[in-house]
Amino acid sequence: MKKRTSTRKYLIEAIVLSLLLISTMALAETQAGTYYKQGESDAAKIPGYNVNDRGVISRNTTGLCWRTRDWTEENADCSCDPQAPKCQKPVEQVAAPTPPAPITAPEKITFSADALFDFDKAVLKPQGKESLDDFANKLKNIKYDLIIAVGYADRIGSDDYNKQLSMRRAEAVKNYLVTANGISPDRIFTDGKGEANPVTGDSCVGTKKTKALIDCLAPDRRVEIEVAGTQEGNY
Repeated sequence: MKKRTSTRKYLIEAIVLSLLLISTMALAETQAGTYYKQGESDAAKIPGYNVNDRGVISRNTTGLCWRTRDWTEENADCSCDPQAPKCQKPVEQVAAPTPPAPITAPEKITFSADALFDFDKAVLKPQGKESLDDFANKLKNIKYDLIIAVGYADRIGSDDYNKQLSMRRAEAVKNYLVTANGISPDRIFTDGKGEANPVTGDSCVGTKKTKALIDCLAPDRRVEIEVAGTQEGNY
């Protein structure tokens, strides 16, 4: 009878110890699962990435971040996935610069000296003044920096005389544009080339001052006016 009682006592103690051991192991597993479940730390989670115990995203040996199954482009971390759309900086729309106004090529106009002046004279004729008034009106459609008036003469007479005559004619054109049309004198440059650059070339024969030679050399007696500027309208 005593032997049965002792055996039963030992069995009960063994069962109690087993139950205590199982409870202890279960508690330990629960705690371990809470803090280190599936390799995750107890730090705050970062959606889409695995983090270490310091709350830093885990990386492999090549420096790439470890993603989890819930990773999407929307929860991408820009330090790990800078190529994600959310990490791209918006392209600033830069307004196209206003193109500068087109620069026109120098406009050269040739006035016949015989139309502006009497032969061998530097005083403007009425017809010459009308031609210059028409020229000045056209200038109102142009922004220009400089007007260059260059006088020429024919080969009749001495070089010095023709040089001075061509210069006086260029100055006469300038003075009229200034006084009658209000153009600033600082914007008009004048020069006299004398008998240089003849238009007729060698087509006129003779050296004597005959009517035929004077008429033939008429294209050489001229005033060329050159204007360069930004076109605002039609010249």
